[in-house]
Amino acid sequence: MRKILVANRSEIAIRVFRAATELGIRTVAIYAEEDKLSLHRFKADEAYHLGEGLGPIAAYLDGPRIIEIAKAAGVDAIHPGYGFLSENPDFAKACADAGITFIGPSPATMHSLGDKVSARNIAVSVSVPVIPASEPLPDDETAIKMIAADIGYPLMLKASWGGGGRGMRPIEDESGLIEAVGSVAKIGGSQR
Repeated sequence: MRKILVANRSEIAIRVFRAATELGIRTVAIYAEEDKLSLHRFKADEAYHLGEGLGPIAAYLDGPRIIEIAKAAGVDAIHPGYGFLSENPDFAKACADAGITFIGPSPATMHSLGDKVSARNIAVSVSVPVIPASEPLPDDETAIKMIAADIGYPLMLKASWGGGGRGMRPIEDESGLIEAVGSVAKIGGSQR
């Protein structure tokens, strides 16, 4: 690698820039309008504005624009940092399709491990100890209550895909179970 773009901001980007500089790799920053005076913009060898008319979160999630900047800047790799696009298999695939190395897991790995049910099944298949859990829950409230009782309270309910931590609910007993299942389903799809 000769030149990498960090698709992130602030301290995350600065840490990657520091490591790249120590390895003799040129660095490219991207920045949203709100970050135009942020330190990460000035620590990179080059910096490009992105997200015209977008808020900062939307700007750093604009995968097509980030790849466009990367191609124009002649980078051969993109480091996502963490958060934002770091766990987005579609972005990793778009990088590969553009001939740019995505510094992180492959899209297939992200798909397998991003879905908590699939990730747990992979862990079980290689004899990693796991705590008791269910498959994705059915729509039937009686069946959900039976599954919960079989595992035992207290429980932790988790969205099986996405949710960003917002899809987790502790459940002390059956009285809060069905309401928690409904709230998690709105955030991250099916739940376990």
